[in-house]
This record gives sequence, C-alpha cells and structure tokens, in this order.
Amino acid sequence: MGIVAGLDSSPDFTRIVVCDTDTGAVLRQGYAPHPLEGRPSDVDPQAWLLSLGDAAGGGLLEGVQAIGVSAQQNALVPLDAQGATVRPAMVGGDKRAQVAAADLVDALGGREAWAQAVGCVPQASLPVTKLRWLARTEPENAARTAVLLQAHDWLVWQLLGRPVRRTTDRGGASGTGYWSAATGAYRLDLVELALGHQVLLPEVVGPSDAAGTTPEGLLISAGTGETMAAAFGLGLGVGDVVVSLGASGSVMAVHPEALLDATGMITSLADATGMHLPAVTTLNAVRALRGTAELLGLPDLETLSDLALKSTPGSHGLVLLPYLEGERTPNLPHTAGTLAGLRRESMKPEHLARAAFEGMLCGLGDALDVLRGRGVEVRRVFLMGAAAELPAVQAIAPALFGAQVVVPQPADYAAIGAARQAAWALGVSQGTLDPRTPPAWQGAAAQVLEPGEDLAVGQAVRQQYVSVREQTHPGAFRS
Repeated sequence: MGIVAGLDSSPDFTRIVVCDTDTGAVLRQGYAPHPLEGRPSDVDPQAWLLSLGDAAGGGLLEGVQAIGVSAQQNALVPLDAQGATVRPAMVGGDKRAQVAAADLVDALGGREAWAQAVGCVPQASLPVTKLRWLARTEPENAARTAVLLQAHDWLVWQLLGRPVRRTTDRGGASGTGYWSAATGAYRLDLVELALGHQVLLPEVVGPSDAAGTTPEGLLISAGTGETMAAAFGLGLGVGDVVVSLGASGSVMAVHPEALLDATGMITSLADATGMHLPAVTTLNAVRALRGTAELLGLPDLETLSDLALKSTPGSHGLVLLPYLEGERTPNLPHTAGTLAGLRRESMKPEHLARAAFEGMLCGLGDALDVLRGRGVEVRRVFLMGAAAELPAVQAIAPALFGAQVVVPQPADYAAIGAARQAAWALGVSQGTLDPRTPPAWQGAAAQVLEPGEDLAVGQAVRQQYVSVREQTHPGAFRS
C-alpha cells in the first residue's frame, strides 16, 4: 500500500485529501481558507501557497509519496522573464474582459473560426480573452509578460522549486482558448493575436506523466483543472454526463473524441485521462430558482421546493423560459425570460414554483440535447451542486432528462481526482500501473433515481417547454 495526496485550490479555499493508492480510501483531510484581499478578480498567487501550507499543517502529508494538484480554472498567471508575477492573477469570470472577448471573435473572423481553431469561442473567463484585456488596458504589464501559466501550473511549479521546465496537462490547456483538444497543439498565433507578442507556454504532459520530483523525492503529477479533477474523482466514463447546478448551469460528458461545434455552444475540453469533456453552458440555473423564490416572498430554495411539489407535472400549463440573464444555450445574449400559459387556474404560487424548477431543468435538457445531437452517449446523469439535494429537483429531473439520475454524496471530488492522478503517476513510475489505465478506485457513493413510469409525463412537459421556446425564439438552435 502507498499513500498519495490530492489538493484542490478553489477560488476560496484549499482542501487536501490523503488517500490509499490501491483503494482510494480517504485517510486524512485538511482544509484552509485563502487569505484573499483586494479585488475578487485579481489575486496574488502567494495566497494559494499560504492556504496550502495551512491546510497541510499538523503532519497531514507525513508518509505521502506523491501529490496531485487541482485548481480553479481560467486563472491567468502572467510571469516575466525571471519568473516573477507581472501582476496579480486574473481569475474567475472577470466581466472586465467582455469587450475583449467580442474583439477577439471579430479579429479571427467569427465564432465558427474560433470553434474550428480551438474548440471554443472567447468568453470573458478564458485566459486568451484576459490576455487581450491586458494588452489593451495594461500595455506595460502586457509587454513584460514572457510566460503564461494557470493556477494549477503555477502551484505545481512552486512545489517543484520553480524549475526551468514548466508543465501543464491537456485538461487545463484545453480551457485556455489557445490550445486545441482536437489537435493536441497550441495555437501560438492566437496568443500573439490577443497579447501582441509571443510568450513561453508550459509543456503539455500526458495524463499519467509526472511533472517532476521535489529534491526530497516527492513525485508531483501533471495536475489539472478542477472540472477535470472532479470528473476523475467521480470515476466518470463514457455514457456519464455531469449536470452542474450553480447560478449558471453546465452539462459535461465523457466522450472519446473532441467535438468541434460551429455554433460555439459546445466547448471542446479534454479530460485528465486521455478522453474528452465536451461541455455546454447555460447562463440560468439556480439564479432562476432564487429569482422565483424572491418573487414569491419565500425565504429559501428549500421552501420553494416544498411549494413546487404541491403542484403537478406541467405546472397547470405554466411554462417558464428562464433566460433571466440572456442565454448562451441557445445563443440569445440580449433576451429576457418568458412566462407563458397564464390562466386563472394556473395563477397560484405552487404552479409558478414548479414552473421554475421545470424551466431550469428543461433549459439544461436543451444543453443535454446539444450533446446528444452530436452522438454523445447519455446513460447516467450526475447531478452536482447544492441544489441537487432539493426534493423538487430529484423528483423532476429523471423524467425530464430521460435518463437515470445519480446524486453523489457530498465529497471533495476535485481533491480526490487529484489524488487519483498522483496514484496513477506514482504507479507508472514504479512500473506497477499501465500509463493508459488509471487506478481502479471505487466510484462515488450516490443516490440513484430512475425515470420509471414518469418518463412519458416528463417528456410531455419537455415538449410543452420546447413548443413555447420555438414560438418565442423560432430557430434559436439553428442559428
């Protein structure tokens, strides 16, 4: 038996799990918040190291042979030629870069050109867009930038003692906007298009490769983004789809090949195992529930859920298109939400409450259908996020999605995925594991929900939603 650790550096905290290499059993855990100051979109990377040190205190890493690193995606860490940070890391969605995103789309010739080039269309969150913002807004800092890293790249580099060689993994690279999951190569011309000059980019290493070994002999695996690490920690395979319920929503599937989508609705990500994670995002998920709860004067989503279950499937004809912030899937950035089917008998709080849940889940069903339409197999849908625990979500989702729904028990899946990657790299280095086959850890404990006899009813509700969507936004998915 060996011992490995996985650390997940999220936007707000660091979590560390220490695991058995053979079974994946969690032996010890650590946690520490990030000591963040200033703007939420500008973060000194040293805060990540301070948090890591606090989380690893008390001998947590004693006996550990390898470490894997997961970290927040889309964080851009610009370095100068000496390896010092040029400015604080640019993290999160960073709405400052919205104009820069539109500039980049136009500069390359439109959304289809970007989708074909790197499998995604510039958004404010992507590192390539932040480079464009940097060049336009902070030209002196842009001129000093000589090396580009992401959060997990920077942490791995620090753990290894800042060597000359800098690395990343294909999962993290696929979220930059200047690396293609389809070709497995950087598009250096897109970096220059955004920043104005060439820079050094980290070497993309394989899923089971080690980034290096510390002077103390501790192996550090490739690292990856938190989405890819969580998928690995959940033990997802082909046929598995993750529906993430945050303020916005995302649908992500394991698929054997990259999917290039001319409409830009699919973001072609790579995973941490050599497979792919095509992803589709909606702008409105839990924010639609919160807006409805506020409208009805309810204190929380749990109360909204209880109220919704007093209604019946179809919400007595009420249909909510939850496009409260515009929408990305379909691409309707300037639209608003729609409430259709108002009749005297439907104008009751419980029907509006249920329409909010059905509208949110039907919107995610649209995203799911985008993937199905490209040949992605959907056997199981994993529901993630705090809202996945709501009884109304669990009651409605299986029939609307037309698939088995799995609600994993809460756990640090990104950290577990990072630990699994570390165990894989350690096993390969010792000659006990195949570099093509990750360690067979037990999957996540979960509640399993079947559509059962409600499937036909759920599909009728879905068709009612689609009918309203087509009447209100005809051809939205053909644009």
